[in-house]
Amino acid sequence: MRYFKISYCILFLFCGLSVLGQTRKELEAKRQEIQQEINNINKVLKSTEAESKSALTEYQDLQKRIQATERLIQVNNQEANLLTREINENANKIDRLRKELEKLKADYAKMIEKSYKSKSDQSRIMFLFSSESFLQAYKRIQYMKQYTSYRKKQGEEVKKQTKKLQELNEILFEQRKDKEQILAENRNTRNDLVKDKKNQQQLLASINQQKSKYAKELNAKQREVNRIEKEIDRIIKESIAKENKKVGSKSKTTFKLTPEAQALANDFQENRGKLPWPVESGVVSMRFGEHPHPIVKTAKIMSNGVRIDTEENGKARAIFEGFVSQISKIPGANLTVMIRHGDYISVYNNIEKVYVKSGDKISRNQEIGEVARNPSSGRTTLFFQLFKNMTKLNPEQWIYKM
Repeated sequence: MRYFKISYCILFLFCGLSVLGQTRKELEAKRQEIQQEINNINKVLKSTEAESKSALTEYQDLQKRIQATERLIQVNNQEANLLTREINENANKIDRLRKELEKLKADYAKMIEKSYKSKSDQSRIMFLFSSESFLQAYKRIQYMKQYTSYRKKQGEEVKKQTKKLQELNEILFEQRKDKEQILAENRNTRNDLVKDKKNQQQLLASINQQKSKYAKELNAKQREVNRIEKEIDRIIKESIAKENKKVGSKSKTTFKLTPEAQALANDFQENRGKLPWPVESGVVSMRFGEHPHPIVKTAKIMSNGVRIDTEENGKARAIFEGFVSQISKIPGANLTVMIRHGDYISVYNNIEKVYVKSGDKISRNQEIGEVARNPSSGRTTLFFQLFKNMTKLNPEQWIYKM
């Protein structure tokens, strides 16, 4: 029957919308994630805008925002293109559905007209009395019941398809409105991108004129970083030896674990890739490992952890439950807090005010101190490292979406 055909058409249409809706939902989530990243970058830039920063620092700040903005434009374009396809598909389906509905209404009108002409009780009685047998009369009664039921279903189907057609028109209207909003946002975003790129090119010209000066500056900073990280290694080794002495082990490089510590380490391992950030909001300004400087290619950067720029007075937070194993003062790096999670250690460096003390039991996301402001860069930067015993781990593989 015709109304069954239309029902399948409607079912297919809404299933298609559901699949496309999931894709749009993923794009929207990605768009919001990038926008949050840009907001975090802007917070950092705003907190340091009054500081006298080097051209290198300004260039890197702009580069982070440019890269995030370009990704945002790309996602916006993808979502706009997806909406265009949805709009075209829905418009075509609505047109087909409207034609089907017109045929359904025409058939229903003919059926009503025919029913009206033969609706008198006398016609029905004569139709029954003219039966040649009792069996034929019974079949005619059943036929009249089925015809009445079918007519009722046809009427309900007309109402149902009309309502669905209206709903699809509303969806189409919202899709067009969403597309216009995304395109408007993209125009504004592109304008911001053009301004940032223009400023960046001016900074690059200034940097190129003094490249040797900046190379020396970067090498000096790297030597300072190496000194601090070497001191952190020494402190961790001392901490391992101290803890192992309590349980009768002489090892200075590997924790001797109690059953409780082993269980904690297992829990930590199971949360790999799902651990929270060590600050509430921030931007990674230096990643793990060795890589050439993005501008001064002759300068090599080596980092045994990550640097995260956060907002002024930003708080460092524990990434997992554990115990404070050490709080140390490292010259040139303020305070360092180390939290033990079985045989894993998370290190929070450049803390100005500490809220915990050695031996404290720590819970996940607990604030452990206030991050210090770097006077040379004007940034509030947390130096974060992760170890398993003495082995340095890449925090980006453990922290969620770092």
